[in-house]
Amino acid sequence: MVQETQNYKVAEVQVSYKPDYNISERPKITSSQQTYCLLKQQWDMGKIAFLEEFKVILLNRSNHVLGIVEISMGGVSGTYVDPKVVFAVALKGNASGIILTHNHPSGSIRPSEADIKLTKRLVECGKLLDINVWDHIVLSENSYYSFADDGVI
Repeated sequence: MVQETQNYKVAEVQVSYKPDYNISERPKITSSQQTYCLLKQQWDMGKIAFLEEFKVILLNRSNHVLGIVEISMGGVSGTYVDPKVVFAVALKGNASGIILTHNHPSGSIRPSEADIKLTKRLVECGKLLDINVWDHIVLSENSYYSFADDGVI
């Protein structure tokens, strides 16, 4: 008996990296204060006290900023962060390190228990992929909290 073969269609996957800028012109992150200043320039301040957003700063090996990527936007009391999305973006951006960031619409910069658990989980994921999670910044309109400065990372 002759077995019939089927022709399957599969998508071709290509990976490329073509930065259209000179990396030396990008800001270099050396402190949480500098990170906060950069975020304040990039964040939609009209939403900071309204909706919780989670963003990731992508860094190269010299801690120059490759970009800032919005991962999720939620409601007043939270947003869902999928680790697969965080690291898919980091890998696609050819990042060697990342800084996690999110705001608390309440204005409180104190991290929640969920924030702490998520941070620990993402740090562990980063170790597997050799992508350093340098910090997690919780920001509000007028201040910020740094996990790295507080020794949590």
